[in-house]
Amino acid sequence: MEENEELNEAHNENTEDSHDTLTKVTGMYKDWFLDYASYVILERAVPAIEDGFKPVQRRIMHSLKDLDDGRYNKVANVVGHTMQYHPHGDASIADAMVQIGQKDLLIDTQGNWGNILTGDRAAASRYIEARLSKFALEVVFSPKITEWQLSYDGRKKEPVNLPVKFPLLLAQGAEGIAVGLSTKVLPHNFKELVDASIKHLRGQGFKVFPDFPTAGIIDVSNYNDGMRGGKVRVRARISQMNKNTLVINEIPYSTNTSSLIDSILKANDKGKIKIKKIEDNTAAEVEILVHLPNGISPDKTIDALYAFTSCESSISPLGCIIENNKPLFIGVSEMLRQSTDLTVELLKAELEIQLLELEEQWHFASLERIFIENRIYRDIEEEETWEGVILAIDKGLKPFSKHLKRAVTEEDIVRLTEIRIKRISKFDLDKAQQHLDNLEEKIAGVKNHLEHLIEFAIDYFKNLKTKYGKGRERKSEIRIFDNIEATKVVIRNTKLYVNREEGFVGTSLRRDEYVTDCSDIDDIIVFTKEGKAMVAKVDTKTFVGKNIIHVAVFKKKDKRTTYNMIYKDGKGGPTYIKRFNITGVTRDKVYDLTTGKPGSIAFYFSANPNGEAEVVTVSLRQVGSIKKLKWDVDFADVLIKGRASKGNIVTKYTVKRIELKEKGVSTLKPRKIWFDDVVRRLNIDGRGELLGEFRGDDLLLVVNQKGIAKTVPPTMTTRFDDDMIVLEKWNSKKPLSAIYWDGEKDRFYVKRFLIEQGNKEDLFISEHQKSYLELVSTDWRPQVQLEFSKPRGKEAKPNLDIDLEHFISIKGIKALGNQLTSEKVKNINTLVPLPYEEPIEQETSEIEVIDEEDVSSGASGSSPQGEIGDDSDDEGQIVLF
Repeated sequence: MEENEELNEAHNENTEDSHDTLTKVTGMYKDWFLDYASYVILERAVPAIEDGFKPVQRRIMHSLKDLDDGRYNKVANVVGHTMQYHPHGDASIADAMVQIGQKDLLIDTQGNWGNILTGDRAAASRYIEARLSKFALEVVFSPKITEWQLSYDGRKKEPVNLPVKFPLLLAQGAEGIAVGLSTKVLPHNFKELVDASIKHLRGQGFKVFPDFPTAGIIDVSNYNDGMRGGKVRVRARISQMNKNTLVINEIPYSTNTSSLIDSILKANDKGKIKIKKIEDNTAAEVEILVHLPNGISPDKTIDALYAFTSCESSISPLGCIIENNKPLFIGVSEMLRQSTDLTVELLKAELEIQLLELEEQWHFASLERIFIENRIYRDIEEEETWEGVILAIDKGLKPFSKHLKRAVTEEDIVRLTEIRIKRISKFDLDKAQQHLDNLEEKIAGVKNHLEHLIEFAIDYFKNLKTKYGKGRERKSEIRIFDNIEATKVVIRNTKLYVNREEGFVGTSLRRDEYVTDCSDIDDIIVFTKEGKAMVAKVDTKTFVGKNIIHVAVFKKKDKRTTYNMIYKDGKGGPTYIKRFNITGVTRDKVYDLTTGKPGSIAFYFSANPNGEAEVVTVSLRQVGSIKKLKWDVDFADVLIKGRASKGNIVTKYTVKRIELKEKGVSTLKPRKIWFDDVVRRLNIDGRGELLGEFRGDDLLLVVNQKGIAKTVPPTMTTRFDDDMIVLEKWNSKKPLSAIYWDGEKDRFYVKRFLIEQGNKEDLFISEHQKSYLELVSTDWRPQVQLEFSKPRGKEAKPNLDIDLEHFISIKGIKALGNQLTSEKVKNINTLVPLPYEEPIEQETSEIEVIDEEDVSSGASGSSPQGEIGDDSDDEGQIVLF
């Protein structure tokens, strides 16, 4: 009775549980959604740390191994075979297989497998073929140490994880989006991964960085070991073919030539850049030609391509892997450590199996030798039963068991009975002993590897690098990028207008006064007669305040542009003079440049891009007994302060008028400019090599390996090519000395010349295709040493020192020069130059300069507009009242 009651209670509980499960939809959703999320995470999107494969990739590799006979298989056939293990459609399997094949590591492909450079898709799976690469056969498979499981339908066996003996996940990279999480492991360089694994095995520190198949230039300063929050900036490699043509030879990862060209055309349509046309000559290598209109700066266009197109992109890695059936977020260094440690364990397991097999071979070879040499097989002639035969052989082997490494089993005896008479009759004792010696040598070798497992693993990795590392050098160049400010490189394709009386500024006021060219991402700065200033975004029409006296494109952090102002402080108040910079403001906020008293008014205003300080004449009204009604004021006597400064008092009396007497000259001292070789840019922040102090009209001398010399302004946006060999401040009186090989005459020539014209580019070696520059010097009195080749059967001539100043006089830049020597030269070495006292320039004090971009011309009254110094001929904007 008690049992029946318990059964009834259990039945009622089960009924209630079943009833609750069917009615509680929230519980169903929770359970089913978690099951679905777990399935997607574990079985679809995220790779396992053990072998670096997602399930579909692992099943593809297993199917390729199943079908492997050394010949190519149709991809469609491989896909069909994979469907025995993978419970999803053929399209997803084919796409996954193409992705593996395009990485050129595990699959040996044949046919059109698509192009990662152009974005072209692979041909249909029935038209392309594949087989496992030699690397995959050696590294990925080892059936004896593989753990197996039943496939989804229980008909087949598939590996739980493949025994991959290499950090394959880091070599190939992985990307997947699951439910609630995602992963993005970037690909790394094959050789660098091998070297890092070896360093880890030796207990040394290591760092690994991404390397992309599309090459390009990468900045990994914020890589963060591939974990969440990291970032890799990737740029296309853009060079200047000539003054009107740029060439793109490498593209960023995750883009292709089609999408890159589309982004360039969109930027051109939006007016961010100006291009004439684009040619896509991409085949095996990327080649995109960007043709520029006349008058467009190639350097600025390169920066604009990085700023406004897909020529630069940012990739955010996220290291997520599956370990013990759970997602785990780790960095690439930890992935490599775990993968390397797992490789050591797999190698150990293979060695142990190999040792066991060798010992079994030695054991049976010893038994066979004893069995035949001692003619134990004769002991079974009288036996009539199988048990008797087994016992007879066992008895015959017992005297020799001490020579064996383990006990004799019945299986061993059965194998002895299976030896053919032909083998017994032809048994060679010497060969048998030689075979045993070979086995013992192999056993000793395997035991030695097990005792020195780490050294064995290091040799294993070195062997992989030797066999498969050829042609796998780093493709992506690692550099630190400079930050490109979009406002400095954008093409100013919009015209800005002003209505001074009504107080409107914008790009749609075409009937009003033209101010300057601008772009839609620029800010503008406006000054009014009431002594107020405001910065606003460029728009079609913006009200900024009536009685506008000056408007221009605003540049943040600009400490070179200086504003000179004389204003009346309130109604009937004194007159003040001030000089100030505006470096940073809040957009659309009105700033009062006076003391803020009602009735304040600006008598005089000028904007000076290079800190010019003019002389003005102040005239007073004749009131009472004022003796001095007119005098000159020099702005150079006024210190440059902040915009909120009150200024110095000019007069307490009523001002009649203020007139410009003398145009100002720059009061800013020459700037110190440095060259940062890491980013290959100029800077004023003290990074890199100091090039000198530069005034407004000073230029830089640039010489490259092609034998081209040019002088350029020291602008911060200038890009310097990798083949540059000379970069210094240009001195028009300082000669250049060059030694070059003339391809037509097959001789070395030497020449000395001056570069007399600025902003010009000249080739100073001969134009023959075999001509090349051997040496160039900018020393005043250079010396070189010639090292001659040794003639056959003779002694080499002694080295010859040459003073180039006396060897050849200064000639024109296009002159051929003098023949250096008729002898065959082995080396040309530079010597310490002869002493020369260079004229000393007047020392100047250093000032802080933030920006030196091209000056955006502004509009004030009817003053003429132009450019200043090395960027402009403008002498400032002046307004008189």
